[in-house]
Amino acid sequence: MQKEFVVISAHVGDFVWRCGGAIALHVAAGYKATIVCLSYGERGESARLYEEPGMTAEKARARRRAEAEAAADVLGATIVFLDGSDYMLRVNDEMLHKTAAVLRETQPEFILTHPAADPSNLDHVTTFNFALEARMVAQAHGHPGGAVIGAPQVYSFEPHQSELCLFKPDTLLDITSVWEVKRKAMECLAGQKALWDYYERVGLQRGAVSRRRQKGKATGPIYGEAFQSVFPARVDLL
Repeated sequence: MQKEFVVISAHVGDFVWRCGGAIALHVAAGYKATIVCLSYGERGESARLYEEPGMTAEKARARRRAEAEAAADVLGATIVFLDGSDYMLRVNDEMLHKTAAVLRETQPEFILTHPAADPSNLDHVTTFNFALEARMVAQAHGHPGGAVIGAPQVYSFEPHQSELCLFKPDTLLDITSVWEVKRKAMECLAGQKALWDYYERVGLQRGAVSRRRQKGKATGPIYGEAFQSVFPARVDLL
């Protein structure tokens, strides 16, 4: 049976910047990836689009959706839109139960989402809590739907300003082999072009940190991504 995982993203760009490498890497290894995108970021994360004459929130929403679909296609993932609005992101029971249904359908090995704290973007905090609620609903026998899920690990991906978010990564992923795929996905996001090079620098920095954490003296990763696990991991040996 094919293994699957789910990404729960506040805005259309988040899943690309923060974990596009993880998505591409696991898809290349045979996993199926499903991205649940709560909003299009047409208000707070599309400033460049509003430089165009006649731009409206509705036009920006359509543009950002197309960008997200293109990026997901590059990464090899399926994307589900919940059609929320950003800044401020408000979730509802329909969105929650739709996401719980995705979790039951996919039976994910793990879930990727935002960290618990982000004072510079409360939409991300809302999404973290939403992801845990959806996981909880998907575990509950009393709700209708498919088979309940187990207890998949939840990994918070690296926020834009880690120092503000109490982000302490405990997992470093080597994404060197899929970096060009991630870069191509980033370049689908024309509405946030200013972030392309920024997140390349983040990838290089995490690659450098990863090299210091490996055994031996091999060359090691060039590009990396960082994650913080939410739950303890069950192991047989250290």
